[in-house]
Amino acid sequence: MPEGLRGALTVERPGQARMGAERVALLAAIGRTGSIAAAAREVGLSYKAAWDAVQAMNNLFARPVVTAAPGGRTGGGALVTPEGEQVIAAFAAIEDGLSRVLSTLETRLALHPADILWSLMMKTSARNVYRCTVTALTQGEVSAEVQMDLGGGQILTAVITERSLSDMGLSPGAEVFALVKSSFVILARGDELAQLSVRNRLGGTVASRTDGQVNSEIVLDLGGGKTLAATITRESAERLALQPGDRATALVKASHVIVALP
Repeated sequence: MPEGLRGALTVERPGQARMGAERVALLAAIGRTGSIAAAAREVGLSYKAAWDAVQAMNNLFARPVVTAAPGGRTGGGALVTPEGEQVIAAFAAIEDGLSRVLSTLETRLALHPADILWSLMMKTSARNVYRCTVTALTQGEVSAEVQMDLGGGQILTAVITERSLSDMGLSPGAEVFALVKSSFVILARGDELAQLSVRNRLGGTVASRTDGQVNSEIVLDLGGGKTLAATITRESAERLALQPGDRATALVKASHVIVALP
């Protein structure tokens, strides 16, 4: 095998965030230390980067792989769930098998293995990626409405074209991934809102707020191990005055939800 080409595994379904060896290493470190802060130091990540990775992984799987209570850089306990332990074990086994596959491809095919696997290395720019189950479909002449169960009592609705619906072969019960860019999320304080035309209203509790010079990132805990990140202007964040522990509602237009197949 050429130097630098190894059987390292990057798992990705179309349109979802990648999960590679770095995140599996973080999972394993959390299991050893019982702390996201300690695990972050062990694998060389910042505390925020580790929290972001944990939230992304919990959103990716049907059940959380880590249960944690944020407590700052020196506090807050964390536990790798049985599902998380299965992910660690399965990843190691698949990565070992991939090494053998790469070796076979290199000896039998003229095409370089790196070219074959290139598409698996692509990332998505969407901050929020969720594994969902289609619960209902409403078809129209041009567009179709796809209703999805996000878990934790939350429902997410997307509007896609009839052509996309046909090409994807969606039906109730199908597993899909829903993608929402953080910049498409509108935030409001509290749970009780006036009548609005926005189709999706996801209630949650503010888990964190990170302010920049221009924008702020606010992460909501939606329950059931799911989180949602919103990027809003710093001015809006100051006006809403949202802080960890506050209740808030995320508003997302149905046309801003992208649906992808696993």
